[in-house]
Amino acid sequence: MESGVVLNIQRYSLQDGPGIRTTVFLKGCPLDCWWCHNPESRSHEQEIIVIENRCIRCGRCREVCPAHLAGPCTRCGACVEACPTDARQMAGRTMTTPQVLTEIRKDRIFYEESGGGVSLSGGEPIMQHDFARNVLHACRDEGIHTAIDTSGYAPQEQLLAAAELADLVLYDLKLMDDARHVRYTGVSNATILENLLALSRRHRTIWIRVPLIPAVNDDPTELASIARFAADVPGVRRLCLLPYHELGVHKSRRLGRPYRMTGTRAPDPEQLEQAARVLQTAGLEVMIGR
Repeated sequence: MESGVVLNIQRYSLQDGPGIRTTVFLKGCPLDCWWCHNPESRSHEQEIIVIENRCIRCGRCREVCPAHLAGPCTRCGACVEACPTDARQMAGRTMTTPQVLTEIRKDRIFYEESGGGVSLSGGEPIMQHDFARNVLHACRDEGIHTAIDTSGYAPQEQLLAAAELADLVLYDLKLMDDARHVRYTGVSNATILENLLALSRRHRTIWIRVPLIPAVNDDPTELASIARFAADVPGVRRLCLLPYHELGVHKSRRLGRPYRMTGTRAPDPEQLEQAARVLQTAGLEVMIGR
């Protein structure tokens, strides 16, 4: 597929692999994580987000909307174009591979100087697997280091095909307890664990990313279980501990969706260090961030 739905292209990213990177966020995700910090990436379709504190109640959006804001949104974008304060925005835009590559090339000097490159994230980039492969292939052709950040919840054939074009795979492990995984993400972790083992037989540079979510997976037993499993997987080079943050609260509100972790606070530095020490017991390198 020559085009895909891109949520955002984030330049000078320092958290999605080595060096200075450009992270291309694709829309669409099969998981429903309670703590999701990019809820606007869940749907594969474009969406209207509303930033209430920018709205001046001028009524222009209602005037231009075919349904006058009273019926189902068709995502025509008329209200976005009419809004004088940018309170209404379109999340996602259709882009071709050459268009994405044009943005990527702008920071080539930073990749070369820092050992960085391009990372595909989301959402779940494998949901747009043809487009993801095209972008990765184009980067490879230009000698740009590639990484893909995946939840692992995807058809195995598609995941492995995309990973073949990635120099680094960033693989999320959220919970080993399957019942808790279903509760907090909406899906079983069976496919995720099976895919990681299959990936490890084909790929030798995998970083496991563990989001540290208070009262969900931050207990020592759960963290130790994640570390033991990861340590037994060939190709896993590092565990990356990603602290929970509250960006999803405001983003969910802008989409008109409930947020299920209201009141949860980000772990403090001491809690992060404690969690890192538990993960280190399996013998893998552990980083906070990345």
